[in-house]
Amino acid sequence: MTSITAPIPREFTLSDFDFELPPELIAQHPAAERSGSRLLDGSSSVLEDRIFRELPGLLKAGDLLVFNDTKVVKARIFGEKATGGKLELLIERVLPGHQVVAHMKVSKKPLVGGKMFMMGGAQNGGFDATLLGRWPDENGQLFHLQLSDEPHALMEKHGHVPLPPYITHTDTEEDAQRYQTVFARAPGAVAAPTAALHFDEDLLAALEAQGVQRASVTLHVGAGTFQPVKTENIAEHTMHREWYEVPEATQKAIAECKARGGQVLAVGTTTVRTLESWAQFGQASGDTQIFITPGFEFKVVDRLITNFHLPKSTLMMLVSAFAGYEHIMGLYRHAIANRYRFFSYGDAMLLSRVPHE
Repeated sequence: MTSITAPIPREFTLSDFDFELPPELIAQHPAAERSGSRLLDGSSSVLEDRIFRELPGLLKAGDLLVFNDTKVVKARIFGEKATGGKLELLIERVLPGHQVVAHMKVSKKPLVGGKMFMMGGAQNGGFDATLLGRWPDENGQLFHLQLSDEPHALMEKHGHVPLPPYITHTDTEEDAQRYQTVFARAPGAVAAPTAALHFDEDLLAALEAQGVQRASVTLHVGAGTFQPVKTENIAEHTMHREWYEVPEATQKAIAECKARGGQVLAVGTTTVRTLESWAQFGQASGDTQIFITPGFEFKVVDRLITNFHLPKSTLMMLVSAFAGYEHIMGLYRHAIANRYRFFSYGDAMLLSRVPHE
């Protein structure tokens, strides 16, 4: 599937999406309670500092919240080559026949046909992985591997929670619980849909009591979500590829919401990318490389709940396209000045869509 992006105004370059973030504002652990995190209401020109559990008061009966129900898998696994060299796999995608697609961190890449012994290898309680080639083609950055057993079972037994690179501690039992949404259903993500981490059962019940409807999509978040944009001309950036699905029930719920005059609220940028991929391509499932930048014309999403994103990231470009560049940069200045917590375990903001710039 090809990338989609609207024409980018010449004045927008990679540097426009940069900002200075004090390192201590990068959240290393989640808030004590999921819905106890902070929420910056930036849905109008008047900014309001709130607590996330106050969200029901900001929505209306008949609105529709759309969540990404992907489930983070323990995709980071350690092993060694036949030569004894250490390596690390980050399994990005599971294919039929016990095959996977993975990132590989190793000093020297093994040759095609080479065997790797993960967690001691199959003869020592672990499993074996054989390199079949690159993916999605011979020039791909990912690796195509054959495993000696069922991948999901192997990850659950031997894997580690794939925490983002800016979280400095090794994964713990807390991470296994909190780097996962309470409604995670479909295994396949190597990064959490972090805006949804703020929702707990009590908040979901309060939203239901408010008359706010709920629907789900699936997008298996890949490690490419942390891939930096390296070109000053952002139109030259190639987006990573992720699998998505918009169920028929969700398509119907969106149509009914629009018909009754409600608003569609995407929980997280992955949900935005899923819904807008479906709207743009007309495909309810498949791979997407959609790249949303200022100038993009949204067709589905009216409001967005999202965390605070990395400087110079594609997600900064997405939220700027959605809520307006100047407004977003003002929100980030407010968040930094008021000591909001940033990134995956950080706080959130509520945005409304504006006409594309």
